[in-house]
Amino acid sequence: MASTAPLIAGIELGGTKCVALLASGPGDIREQHVIATTDPGPTLAAIEAVLDGWRFDAIGIASFGPLELDRARPDFGSVTATTKPGWTGTDLFRRFGRRYERPLAIQTDVNGAALAEGRWGAAQGMSTHSYITIGTGVGVGTIAGGRPVQGVAHGEAGHMRVPRAAGDDYPGWCRFHGDCVEGLISGPALAERFGVAGRELPDDGPQWELFVHDLVGLLHNLVTAFAPERIAIGGGVIAEREHLFARLRARLAQSIGGYGSLGPYAAELDRRLGPPGLGTQAGPLGAIAMGLEALER
Repeated sequence: MASTAPLIAGIELGGTKCVALLASGPGDIREQHVIATTDPGPTLAAIEAVLDGWRFDAIGIASFGPLELDRARPDFGSVTATTKPGWTGTDLFRRFGRRYERPLAIQTDVNGAALAEGRWGAAQGMSTHSYITIGTGVGVGTIAGGRPVQGVAHGEAGHMRVPRAAGDDYPGWCRFHGDCVEGLISGPALAERFGVAGRELPDDGPQWELFVHDLVGLLHNLVTAFAPERIAIGGGVIAEREHLFARLRARLAQSIGGYGSLGPYAAELDRRLGPPGLGTQAGPLGAIAMGLEALER
């Protein structure tokens, strides 16, 4: 029997590639297309060429950022100052809204993925959980009370600064902050730091010790700030390096140091810290989750 659930045109915009997904959820994916992320004009035109051939009820956008997510601002739904060349000021919300005249919702890619994990993935039934992506950039989405944590702007925890490993003097790749976490462990940072792409590094290479050190600094701060019920880590850099999770858990427990109520938390990291339950589909399904939210509003 054909599904009667609403169909969503989901658009996940990433720093390296974009995914257009026609689906109602993880069990009902009708089509999926991957488009290389280049300049905004040709990239968005290629996405529109896909969507023009679909029939759907709503659109969900989960995009790299930073994004303007304050509805009172005239540039709501636009990319703001970003490390991605040429994308600053790109208006996503109005462009797709005008073209298709369907209910539309937009969020950061990490918040979208976190919402998808809560709706369908390993964070189902949880009130507070986080999703970290490590790819072209580093992003962190945290959900509290079922909604993304947001103040005046959405969080940019991927750009937090952490203590550096002894003897590590790499200045960092981020053009805004130098050696923030994104500047140390994102895909472009690894390539610049070690001279080869992360996917070419051997599993037992000493370079991963620096990666683990820097990522654990972020995780320590995230746990001490929010103590999420679960933290999922995805993205291209770590998707094929799941052996790193054991090292991350051990180092994070050591970093927490048995402090207060976090002592029991550190003993439960086997179930609290791991890959997304939705796997590599967490990001694209984040866009589907946003489209469903547009209809639910």
